[in-house]
Amino acid sequence: MANGTMPMPGSGAYVEPVANDRLKNASNNWFWWGLILATLAHFALMAFWPDMQAEDVSFTADQMEQVELVQEFEIPPPPEQISRPAVPVLSTNVNIAEDITIGEVTFDENPVSDLPPPPTGQGVDVSDQPTFTPYEVKPELRNRSEFGRLLERKYPPMLRDAGIGGTVVLWVFIDESGTVKNTRVTQGSGYEQLDQVAREVMAEAKFTPALNRDQKVPVWIQLPVTFQTR
Repeated sequence: MANGTMPMPGSGAYVEPVANDRLKNASNNWFWWGLILATLAHFALMAFWPDMQAEDVSFTADQMEQVELVQEFEIPPPPEQISRPAVPVLSTNVNIAEDITIGEVTFDENPVSDLPPPPTGQGVDVSDQPTFTPYEVKPELRNRSEFGRLLERKYPPMLRDAGIGGTVVLWVFIDESGTVKNTRVTQGSGYEQLDQVAREVMAEAKFTPALNRDQKVPVWIQLPVTFQTR
C-alpha cells in the first residue's frame, strides 16, 4: 500500500483512497491530539490557579410566617333583672279598709267662725268651686274594688314602667245622690298625666251621699290619690 493506495477487491491492484476515507483517517489523529491537549490544559489550569473557586450565586429569601389572627369579642354583661310591673295604690296615708275620703270631721276642730259662709241667693251653683257645706255623715266610697282596678288600668304605662309615681290631692264635689260632678287639682303630683288620670278615675267613683242630720247634701271634700310602684 505505497502512497496511501488501497487494493481493489478481487484483484492485486491498489487505487487512490477517496476524500471520505482520508477524513476518517485524519479524524482519528485529531481526536487523540485534542484529548491530549485538553488533558494538558486541565493540568496547567490546576497548577497555575490552584485556589480557583466557583462563585456563590445562591440567594436566600425571607421566609414568611403565616400568623392566624384571633378576633377578640367583648362579652356583654348579663341583662338586669326586669322588675315586675308597677301596681298603683291609693294613698298610704288613708286607711283604705275603712275610708278613702276624709278623716274624722268634728265641728270642735273646725269652728264655724273660721269657715267660709255657705253660698246664698238664687242661681248660685255650689259645684262651681270648692265651698263649705255642713254635714254630719261623710261620704264613703261604694265601688272600692272597681275604683282600684280602674286606677291601675289607667296608670300611664310609660310612667309606670319607669317607676314614676306621685300623689295628687283633689277637690271632689259629690252631689246628693253620691255622684262625682266636679273635680279640681289642689296639689299636683308633678306630672300632668298623673293629675289627669286621677281626675278621670275619680269621676267614675261612686259615693254614699253626705248627710246633714237626715238631709242629703252636696259637699266638696279633699281626697288624695297616690300612684306608686311596688
